Amino acid sequence: MRNRLTEDGGNPEDMSGFTLIEILMVIAIIGILAAIALPGYEQYVTRSKRGLAKSAIVQVMDRQAQFFVDNKRFATDLTDLGYGEDGFGINRSGKEVASTSADRVYIVQLGSGASTMAFTMEAVPQLSQATKDAKCGTLQITHTGVKSVTGTGTDCW
Repeated sequence: MRNRLTEDGGNPEDMSGFTLIEILMVIAIIGILAAIALPGYEQYVTRSKRGLAKSAIVQVMDRQAQFFVDNKRFATDLTDLGYGEDGFGINRSGKEVASTSADRVYIVQLGSGASTMAFTMEAVPQLSQATKDAKCGTLQITHTGVKSVTGTGTDCW
């Protein structure tokens, strides 16, 4: 069987470009790599945002410790520590935002039952973070440093 290009006087070695099969193979390889890499990346982002919540909790705990040194009691309201009354939100960059902001990924707040001698700090996941990090749920730490979560995760802190 003769090649059409050679019949017309063209040289088959002068052809350039990719065949449909080659293009489909490249697309399939990219698809497989993306299917492997994307879930790992999403887990990394979720853990990073959880790390921001932990950092925010530690900052509030530091302020509580200083408040205790100055006043011989813990603050029962975050306004005593310089925050909003109902807590504050943090965005994906770790910056403080309003607790109603559309950019919030966690809300840091005092847990119920805070008193002058005991408290629990909470970081409650918000919006998409709440669904992506359901295994850990709300991060909690008491004034004595006992850490817990409301989810079923074991490697959250």
